[in-house]
Amino acid sequence: MLDFDLAERYGIETAQLKRAVRRNIRRFSGDDFMFELTKIEWESLRCQFGISNKSERGGVRYMPFAFTELGVAMLSSVLNSDTAIEINKGIMRAFVSIRHLLLNPPEEEVKELRREMKELKQHLEEVFTDYNDINEDTRIQLEQINEALAELQVKNKALEKPRLQIGFNAPQYHKKTDD
Repeated sequence: MLDFDLAERYGIETAQLKRAVRRNIRRFSGDDFMFELTKIEWESLRCQFGISNKSERGGVRYMPFAFTELGVAMLSSVLNSDTAIEINKGIMRAFVSIRHLLLNPPEEEVKELRREMKELKQHLEEVFTDYNDINEDTRIQLEQINEALAELQVKNKALEKPRLQIGFNAPQYHKKTDD
């Protein structure tokens, strides 16, 4: 992250952040904490992110510092803003939590999860077995119903007699033609 972005997040001026870094430069030695951008790197970033020119020098008097994650953590320990103090406390608490977790792995919780997963797997297998049995029973019952309906249709056709026509039957008249 760049110094002006971090300054905004920490609630301080960029110049104040740079002064704090320079006063504590030994804490930031090495490129794994922070480094100062070159003019070429800065120009490349300005073009890439569309940072506008605020003056003839591009709005900056000195090239920005770029901080790594280690540098951001170190920075929170040298700044004196309320936000920086809270961030530093959070980082320290995270380190303590991770150390505690590494020294005391939650083996009982893992064993409990494994046991529950095994029980759940067995239950699902039983449910699917029951489901397949029900499907087979249902299929057999549907076949029996279809057979019974087919038998009933055959019996009904055998019992059917020709029906008498209901209603008024008009006599049909035929014209006689002379040949």
